[in-house]
Amino acid sequence: MSSSSSAAAGAGSGEPSSTSRPGKEREDGGDGGGRKEGEGGADFDLAGAAAGWVEARTSCPHLPAMPAASADDLARVPPPDSPCSRCHHPAENWLCLICKDVLCSRFINKHMLYHYQDTGHCLALSFSDLSVWCFACDSYLDVQSILELRPVYEVAHLMKFRQRPPFRSLDVLDLSSGQNGGSPSQS
Repeated sequence: MSSSSSAAAGAGSGEPSSTSRPGKEREDGGDGGGRKEGEGGADFDLAGAAAGWVEARTSCPHLPAMPAASADDLARVPPPDSPCSRCHHPAENWLCLICKDVLCSRFINKHMLYHYQDTGHCLALSFSDLSVWCFACDSYLDVQSILELRPVYEVAHLMKFRQRPPFRSLDVLDLSSGQNGGSPSQS
């Protein structure tokens, strides 16, 4: 297996459990590809890559595969304490956002990863921390920026914490550039 497919198999299983915001830590090992040698032979880190930090994507071309957030679809979201539907493990489980199946992480028996490989269902929500992973993009998705993810995220958050999630206001998100802020400052 190539190093890129190896990383995809590890991280692409939708783990580790972290929040879905920029600067999320990634545990797929990494190869230190973001490190450069500085002056005097000292190593320094470029954008946190060697430390395993990744930026959650603010868009994803695979979102059309997800059913529309109808009341019927949202009613099919199982509780966050649901066990894996294959091995019945009670922890580290993920919700397939396409078919609403609950499957365990790569840290348990890799059933969510196998589900993606078998079905092509590439979008999953972690019940551990409510992060969203796209297997096809091999990346976390930012639920703050991606409106299509907000309804299912909100349902899962309500079930897990018994309160609505604290969404950032859309007027502070500059979705065209993927950065926070309103209008650009004038000099």
